[in-house]
Amino acid sequence: MFIRRLIRPNMSSSLRFHTKVLQVKPESITFSPNSIWDGSLPVISDPETKQALLEAAHIIRDTDETVAFPTETVYGLGGSSLNDQSVINIYKAKNRPSDNPLISHISSIDQLNRKIYSETGLGPSDILKNIPESYHKLIEKLWPGPLTILLPVPPASTSTLSKLTTADQPTFAVRIPSDPVARALIALSDTPIAAPSANASTRPSPTLASHVYHDLQGKIPLILDGGACKVGVESTVVDGLCSPPLLLRPGGFTYEDIVNIGGSFWKDCKVENMKTIKANEKVRTPGMKYKHYAPSAKVVLLEPSKDDGKLEKQSHFKDIFRRETAQIPNLQKIAILTTKYLDGISLSSLDDSHLYNILVKTLGQNGEEIQANLFAALRHVDEEDKVDLIFVEGIPEEDEGLAVMNRLRKAAANNCIDF
Repeated sequence: MFIRRLIRPNMSSSLRFHTKVLQVKPESITFSPNSIWDGSLPVISDPETKQALLEAAHIIRDTDETVAFPTETVYGLGGSSLNDQSVINIYKAKNRPSDNPLISHISSIDQLNRKIYSETGLGPSDILKNIPESYHKLIEKLWPGPLTILLPVPPASTSTLSKLTTADQPTFAVRIPSDPVARALIALSDTPIAAPSANASTRPSPTLASHVYHDLQGKIPLILDGGACKVGVESTVVDGLCSPPLLLRPGGFTYEDIVNIGGSFWKDCKVENMKTIKANEKVRTPGMKYKHYAPSAKVVLLEPSKDDGKLEKQSHFKDIFRRETAQIPNLQKIAILTTKYLDGISLSSLDDSHLYNILVKTLGQNGEEIQANLFAALRHVDEEDKVDLIFVEGIPEEDEGLAVMNRLRKAAANNCIDF
């Protein structure tokens, strides 16, 4: 049975857990260099971390329930990719549309072959037989890491993969995360884990365990707290099954990384740029179809147009501020998230600024910092500062900027102003 539209849990089942949060130490987990290929298990020096991981692995492997865990990108909400009911429970906890596909996370190429393609005993010369050559240079350099690739779903006679992870399509998305907690959980459960971001659907993605707890308390049994995520946005998704290949979702690796590392096949890589998706249209990767990453407050994205200089930009913002604040009745609290030109802006220069409580926070000084801080900043001003309006200063769409602006346009529901 294939789920349709939104799976909406009833109130009696939506708060059915006492959600535990278990601390784990990523630095206590070590993988051998060859583990990406042969699937050898990690060494875990901290007993409490090992016990927490074994408890989480039991849930993934032996039950239909889900676990939230850190990755290098954002926190994921994981269930077995091989178990329909586990995948259904992911959709239920997030209230996620079921035609939005999920990424399967694996700990090694060996696990991919054994658990998804049902092939065992492959030697070194055959280890990559289920991964097209177009991906080989990329995964040799970028796995483990925030790179997701599309692969053909195995034939129905041998496939163990739940169709609910693919939205009933002929391809599935897969990656090997570099975060040691995530990899250890997948390796110890010996189960490919379907895992979207561990947030309520449409909310900003979580980069701290506290973000997960805010959204999913009572809806899942366990959260592994491994600290802050380093990358801060989801993985880059690419399709090397077509020619020219496509970058379907910008993320933790940049477009420039893909083109420079992938070899000649990737030199003409195109960027998927679907502005609108029809209601019945299938999508191949998460994040393409529905409202995403959105705070409760209204978000106004200032899209960089030309480099006018700081004084000119701040003068332009004064006009935008006046126009946008006039449109919201009973406006009390405003956040301004800056990247370059608005840092240090004089609040007294803004019209009627005395009427509002205005918070100015910097997202960072470079692309990596801005990317890592983005979701946490959106969540903080929305959930803790409880602002009514958020202005975000965008950055140019190069390097990390492509992923940052992709997320911000969705967070702003395309409420974007040239700046």
